[in-house]
Amino acid sequence: MNTQIRETKKARIAVVTMGVKLGDEVRGYTRFRALSELLVKQGFEVDLITSSFQHWDKAHRDTSLACYQNLPYKIVFIDEPGYQKNLDLSRIRSHRQAAKNLRAYFEAHTGRYQLIYAEIPPNDVARVCAEFANEVGIPFVADVNDLWPEAMRMVVDIPIVSDIAFYPFARDARVVYQLLSGAVGTSEEYAARPEKDREEPYPHAVVYVGNNLATFDSGAARYLPEIDKPADEFWVTYAGTLGASYDLATLIRAAAQIEHEATSFGRNAKSPLKLRIKILGDGPDKESLEALTQQLNAPVDFLGYQDYDHMAAYLCASDVTINSLVKSAVQSIVTKIGDYLASAHPLINTGSSPEFRAKVATDGFGFNVEAEDADALAEVIIELANNPSMCKIMGTKGRVIAETEFDQAHSYQKIVDLIRTLL
Repeated sequence: MNTQIRETKKARIAVVTMGVKLGDEVRGYTRFRALSELLVKQGFEVDLITSSFQHWDKAHRDTSLACYQNLPYKIVFIDEPGYQKNLDLSRIRSHRQAAKNLRAYFEAHTGRYQLIYAEIPPNDVARVCAEFANEVGIPFVADVNDLWPEAMRMVVDIPIVSDIAFYPFARDARVVYQLLSGAVGTSEEYAARPEKDREEPYPHAVVYVGNNLATFDSGAARYLPEIDKPADEFWVTYAGTLGASYDLATLIRAAAQIEHEATSFGRNAKSPLKLRIKILGDGPDKESLEALTQQLNAPVDFLGYQDYDHMAAYLCASDVTINSLVKSAVQSIVTKIGDYLASAHPLINTGSSPEFRAKVATDGFGFNVEAEDADALAEVIIELANNPSMCKIMGTKGRVIAETEFDQAHSYQKIVDLIRTLL
């Protein structure tokens, strides 16, 4: 008797992001690449749709390079004019053109995808994805990893003027949230954000940006021996952007205060420690922060941009890490948290997000400090320097959280499960 076997066609998913580190690139986020790899492993066909322009390098990609070919997923490049600053009119125009080009691509490939998964922001790009999915009757999932225009008000907040200028972003976000079939948020706050613009419930999951813990550990192990850290120094390290949302000025002031005023710093009077602040990263505020450091004669070292492996090594070589945000920052759980916790050192958090402040307190991996309060920050740094056993306990707790909640290899399974449910 002949047995007939019918082969089920794999579902093809479009994963859309304008910002991702691909191939041999050294800068960028890996969230959507990691998700694409996981989806392929679990039986889906994936097109990773992204920009021809590399956001972090502010340069166009050579899309013909071999590193972009013959991957488990297919990369589709959407043409984009490009821009030179993170927030200016040229970036807005560039994303607008990318959205138009993406729309044309989808129309030319109607019927190819069974689900579209896209990040927001950029809001206009996400809106194209939401509207096209709605038109052809397939599920659309929004990955909410920042809030526009809320975050833009950090830089420009002028009554009435800002409302008018940012209206298109609010309009596009509203459409995205109304049309989505499901949402993934990089925090509870972000996963719940669509509720403000819709009445119907929607399936959602909270999946931190996280990191690949194996990659972090490998980089740290490789470069840690190269880092010269004197035994009498106590390092507090920040890694990330030097920009409007991130309060490095208060960190510098706190360091100067400890340097010039503290009477007790370290394990005991016979073997005092010397504070060093290590700032890893680059951004528009770098020159002003360096000038402030020089003015206050603060014990701060600017190490510039570090590739991921070197950053991992510096975090592990340090004694404390710091998530340093200004009071008005809208960020909830930022990208670097997974790396900070993976270092197995205590975390100081100055972010105002109630969700993350509660997590710091409940999980016990560090201290919350009021933003922009140099006195309070200095006090906590001194307390940690004087209590090595406390540092060890907090660091161990943080590492456990990194392994269970921030490791992409495990945490991203929730995204796959949501996608399966919608299909």
